[in-house]
Amino acid sequence: MAEHDTCVAAVPIFRGLSHEQQLEVASFAKPVRAEKGALLQEPGSKNSRLMVVHSGRIRLVHALANGREQLVRVVEPGDSMGEAGFLLGQRPEHFAYADGDVTLCTFEHQDLGKLVATYPGIALRMLQVSTQRLQSAERMLAAFSSTDVGTRVAAYLMDLPSSRVDGVIHVRLPMAKKDIASYLGTTPETLSRTLASFAAEGLIATSGRRDVAILDPARLSDRSMP
Repeated sequence: MAEHDTCVAAVPIFRGLSHEQQLEVASFAKPVRAEKGALLQEPGSKNSRLMVVHSGRIRLVHALANGREQLVRVVEPGDSMGEAGFLLGQRPEHFAYADGDVTLCTFEHQDLGKLVATYPGIALRMLQVSTQRLQSAERMLAAFSSTDVGTRVAAYLMDLPSSRVDGVIHVRLPMAKKDIASYLGTTPETLSRTLASFAAEGLIATSGRRDVAILDPARLSDRSMP
């Protein structure tokens, strides 16, 4: 139950519930454990469910027409995937593989009606989360229409969750640079050169492998426009 409770609290559409209500929602959760490399989802399968990672990581990939796979995103602890299947009953469009041993909680689409009937506020939160994701998708779609890698990288950085420390915006890269490069349709070398160029221009400052300070958000935002 502790793992189920953690999974519920990690899902944006459930965060507005009280702790007692989250515990009740947790009763709908089904635990899943998988070993590295396990296939958790494939396109067209009947798994219309929401999956929330408790530990480990999941790689979400899209199969291209030429047989290659393109990384869509890496789902880390506290992240969720399968919202469309859970909310709309749609079948998944991507493959999902366990990137190491993983534990997760799943919520089935058929349980959604019961949850919304009991907690109508979930429906409003669903609308808010869906709108936020749509806005994010629209920004990234506009950036991907550009052949300039710098535009894509700038849009990606601007779209990451951020915090503000001493007036400076900080973001953390959610996955390894090779995975980000795959997601952005470029190479790790080009991504590194682009980040170095942004740093030389005074747009950002990097610290370690994943921490980025956005020093000039206005100019970086301009660079994100195709």
